[in-house]
Amino acid sequence: MGLNVLFDNINIGLWDSFVKNHPYGNVFQTPDFYYVYKQSKKHNPIIVCVEDNNKEIVGIMLAVIIKEYDGILGHFSSRSIIIGGPLVKNDDLEILYILLNEYKRKIKGKAIYSQIRNMRDWSFAKGVFKNLDFFHEDHLDILIDLNKEKDELWSACSRDRRKSIKKGLSHLVVNEIRLGEHIDEIYMLLNNVYNRVKLPIPERDFFLNASIILEKKGYLRTVGSFKDSNLAGFRMVICYKDLIYDWYAGADDSFLEYRPNDVLPWHIFLWGKQNGFKVFDFGGAGKPNIPYGVRDYKLKFGGKLVNFGRFELVHKPLIYKIAKFGFKIYQLIGK
Repeated sequence: MGLNVLFDNINIGLWDSFVKNHPYGNVFQTPDFYYVYKQSKKHNPIIVCVEDNNKEIVGIMLAVIIKEYDGILGHFSSRSIIIGGPLVKNDDLEILYILLNEYKRKIKGKAIYSQIRNMRDWSFAKGVFKNLDFFHEDHLDILIDLNKEKDELWSACSRDRRKSIKKGLSHLVVNEIRLGEHIDEIYMLLNNVYNRVKLPIPERDFFLNASIILEKKGYLRTVGSFKDSNLAGFRMVICYKDLIYDWYAGADDSFLEYRPNDVLPWHIFLWGKQNGFKVFDFGGAGKPNIPYGVRDYKLKFGGKLVNFGRFELVHKPLIYKIAKFGFKIYQLIGK
C-alpha cells in the first residue's frame, strides 16, 4: 500500500468527512478546531495527514502547541497536546506508526513534551506507541450513558446530589446563551477558577474564536444559570456526533448556595437525551488511587469510570524537569 504524508494543503472536505465517518472521530480532530487554534495567539496547530495513492485520507492527527509566554519563558512552557487523536482507518498499525513517527519529526524542537489525551482504548496498539517512545500513564474519565431513561439517570445521582439539584432548580433559571454575548462575565468566572487551582488559563480570544467558529455548527453550546438577572454559573459543552464533551465551567462564589454546578450538568443530561446524544463525557477524573476532589464530585452524578489513559513523549528531558519544578513553584506561590 503506497502512503503519502501531508502537513499542509489538506483537502478540508475530505478531512472533515474522514473524522465524521471514523468510529472514534471527535470534534478535537476536525478542521474547525484547527482554525480555532490557528486564530488564537497562544496556540499553534500542527496537522499530520496520511493518504493512500488514491488521495483517500487514511490517518489524521491534530496537535496544538501551547505557549503561555513569549521569549525564554515560552521556551519553558511550550507543550503539544493531542486530544482524541490519532485517528486511523481500520486501526491499521502501519498507518498509526507512520502518523506518529512523522509527527515526532515535525514536532522536533517546537515543544518540551507531547501528550495524547485518549478518548478511546488503545491497549491493542501500546507496542507501537512504546516503540516510538510514547510512555503510557493511567488517567481516568467518567462517562454518563444518556440512553438511560430519565428516572434511571436521576436514580444514578447520589442522594445529596439530587437534593442539591432540586434546591438549585427552585432558585435558578437555566438557559442556553451565546458565549460571545457573555464573554466578559464568563471569562471573569473562568479566571477565578484557574487562579484558585493555580493553572494557566487560555486567552480570552481563544474562547471568542471558539464561539465564532463552533457555535454556528452547533458544536459549542454554553448553558447559563441565572439568579434574577445575574449569571450564577455556566457550562460550555462540545457536541459532536452522539457525544457531549464537558469542556469549561465556572460559577460565581456568591451564588454557590443555589447550586449552579449541580443544576447545569443535570440540565445538559436531559437536553442531550432529548436531542439524540448517547454519551456525556465528564472529562478528566485524575489518576487511579490518588485522591481527587473533582472526581468525587463528578461521580455523584453516576456514570462509568473508565481508564483510557494518556501517552506522553518527552522531547527535552532536562528542560522538562526544570519546567515541572518551575510549575510546582508557580502553584505554590501563584502568579
